[in-house]
Amino acid sequence: MGKIAIATPQEIVAVDRRRVREIVRAVLDGEGAADAEISLAFVDNPTIHTLNKRYLDHDEPTDVLSFPLSEPHAKRLAGELVIGVEVAQVQALERGHDVQQELVLYVIHGLLHLCGYDDKSDEAAAEMRRRERHYLQELGLPDIV
Repeated sequence: MGKIAIATPQEIVAVDRRRVREIVRAVLDGEGAADAEISLAFVDNPTIHTLNKRYLDHDEPTDVLSFPLSEPHAKRLAGELVIGVEVAQVQALERGHDVQQELVLYVIHGLLHLCGYDDKSDEAAAEMRRRERHYLQELGLPDIV
């Protein structure tokens, strides 16, 4: 039997933790959430697929899942983001930009959900896209929204 190589999501795409912290801080500061505890997990397709099915009943991998752990408008924002690294790879390739930029977009998107934005209606989705573009620009990144 041959060897089977298994790579973790961080081995597939390196995650710059310092840069991720900067992005999180920029978005949370911009949204007025100065006191926050946010956990981020960068996962593979099977993991995010399982979570997406379990919590949203969507039977497919997805880009990012947001799990708020505090009440809306709480003094301290708490939540978890689960980010699909393999989804980011595919989307970045299809859309012709760097996978790191795609991951930044997912972090911003997930944080905006934790801050109370949603994308369930056309109007709400347009506002979310506007905020995503704002933070990409603030971070000196191209508009990949």
